[in-house]
Amino acid sequence: MRIFKKDPDFKFMNKRWIAFTISGLIMIAGIFTFYTKGFNLGVDFTGGTMVEVSFRDSISVGDLRSSLQDIGLGKSEITRVGRDENKFFIKTIQSLEESEEQEEGMDISRHEEITIKMRKQFMTEEEKVNISAGKIDINNSSIKKITDFIASNGISLDDAVDSAGKIDLLKKGTSTGLIPGIADVETLELKKRVVTLLKEKTYFGNFTFLSVDFVGSQVGYKLRQQTTLATIWALMGMLVYIGFRFRLIFGLAAVITLAHDIFIALSFILFFNVEFSLSVVAAILTIVGYSLNDTIVIFDRVRDNLKGMRRNKAEDILDKSINQTLSRTIVTSGTTLATVLSLFFLGGEVIHAFSFTLIVGVITGTYSSIFQSCAWLKIWEKQFLGKKNK
Repeated sequence: MRIFKKDPDFKFMNKRWIAFTISGLIMIAGIFTFYTKGFNLGVDFTGGTMVEVSFRDSISVGDLRSSLQDIGLGKSEITRVGRDENKFFIKTIQSLEESEEQEEGMDISRHEEITIKMRKQFMTEEEKVNISAGKIDINNSSIKKITDFIASNGISLDDAVDSAGKIDLLKKGTSTGLIPGIADVETLELKKRVVTLLKEKTYFGNFTFLSVDFVGSQVGYKLRQQTTLATIWALMGMLVYIGFRFRLIFGLAAVITLAHDIFIALSFILFFNVEFSLSVVAAILTIVGYSLNDTIVIFDRVRDNLKGMRRNKAEDILDKSINQTLSRTIVTSGTTLATVLSLFFLGGEVIHAFSFTLIVGVITGTYSSIFQSCAWLKIWEKQFLGKKNK
């Protein structure tokens, strides 16, 4: 698909110093932000607790934060899952100082303490009365716990297993993971003794923890190291690949361009205080692959033009190569950006950080392929032209 009827004749190389200046200012601002504020590291890198909780009744993020404030967790990160659902991710992030001081075993006990505090805080007075009376919460009980409870009350193990299985399927079949009440259980056609037992000795809680994940401080530290190494090895791999496919000078230009894209993406993550998590790392590595693909297409055209334009200046060869691939670049980047924008606006808050990073990456990768990759070849003009100068 072509946007232009014939290849345009834009003079991109004339604007290379403007592009270098813009990129340099953004990266300087990013470095300043890093040293003054730092990254908003998520639980993956600092260690902490991540709880996915679902409520039966409607509750706002503000009300939930106020509730957590009463137990000293007011600074937790709260993200609603979907626009209208009463599901939330709650992340309690451990401070770096605290992580360094505590041992791994102490991390786990601390996390368990946090989940216990949350459960108590979210309980209504009626639920607390039910617990005092020795009743169990079906909505917060595993299938094994329900099976053991039923079997311990004089009901055969086969009936207990069958009943617990049906109750578990009922919970999983709801959008909230919560069974509203005993009336819903009665539709399962359980044995009368089981239904009577559930009526007398159980209750159906107003909330449930869908998942609880613990990340110890040592794990967070290792992830930070592995993330850095993964990025470095990715860049080194690109250098070897492009150096082998083209020439070393092309590989150096591509790696500098990719490093530029990463630094620009990290700068915008800092500017907008986006939580730095493993999903953001995945987005950054995706940016590397995306930007490299566009750069290779241009470099491939440059290599062909070097054979047919031996008497032309380096600037003319590079401008012509970029213009020849400009339609492809615009179409590819435009469709990719439309998809990522849909993820950002319609995908919910859970993937906002991931989609935001991709938006920045697609725009930056397109810009750098045009204004950065070939600009470095122009700076190394003698090495780029090679045999022509000889």
